[in-house]
Amino acid sequence: MIQNILIAVSGLGHAEEMLKTLKELPSIQQAKVTVLHVVPPQRTADSMTAKWEEGGKILANAIQSLALNPTQVSSILRQGEPKDVVCQVADEIDADLIIMGSRGLKRLQSILANSVSQYVFQLSSRPMLLVKDDIYVKNIKRIMVAMDNSDASKRCLDLALFLIRDIKGGELILTHVITDLGGGEHTATTQVTADQHPVLAAAAAEAKKLGVQPRCVLSMGKPGEKICRLAEELNVDLLLMGSPDRRPSIAKSFVDLDRLLGSSLSDYVRINATCPVLLARTSAA
Repeated sequence: MIQNILIAVSGLGHAEEMLKTLKELPSIQQAKVTVLHVVPPQRTADSMTAKWEEGGKILANAIQSLALNPTQVSSILRQGEPKDVVCQVADEIDADLIIMGSRGLKRLQSILANSVSQYVFQLSSRPMLLVKDDIYVKNIKRIMVAMDNSDASKRCLDLALFLIRDIKGGELILTHVITDLGGGEHTATTQVTADQHPVLAAAAAEAKKLGVQPRCVLSMGKPGEKICRLAEELNVDLLLMGSPDRRPSIAKSFVDLDRLLGSSLSDYVRINATCPVLLARTSAA
């Protein structure tokens, strides 16, 4: 299911470390990797030359750090607007997963700081693994999927099952948050059997078909806050959640300001989660 991975490197952050961790998983070991560095436009030829040389070094260092099988890795150094080029290359190689570092900027800051990862997330329908600069990347043993009734959530479940199926001692945690935006008294976390909630029951049944016995957790409260808290309390190594695409097709080239301003659940989680977050929409572009 994940055969082509695109990793965008900038010389900073934990994206390379995340990929090295992923490549230790049996299901990912045969995946091909494209390492991309984008050189943004410069005002002068001298600046462009310097940035191009710097970009070559960043690529070389990233490939050396990753220590991948040479037959499974390729590199691309390209000039342009980073957010546009990442999306273009992802389409060119038909990437099954995009890995990027993220500063975890909050809402309006993402607009003002021209966050590349935020724009790519907005404009690409491909699964995207965001790794914030301030988190610790751990070996992947415990994977959590935030479940609801959406097709995007079901796609995340498929990805999680693909990743965890051959992890020795791996644990799949399925969680569903009953929305309580008022944050009332009933905010406790409850471990339940799968048949006590239809969303968890359906997800657990899919997992069991592949021989995976999941742990189901039902919670009530503000979804974003509860998902992040559960991920931290349960010591989750990787969190997956769906991000349904609400944009009309005519608006694909525009940033979804509603999401950037913070009304999106996935936006809240990617900013506040203390572990890497893999976001997926319904279908690839």
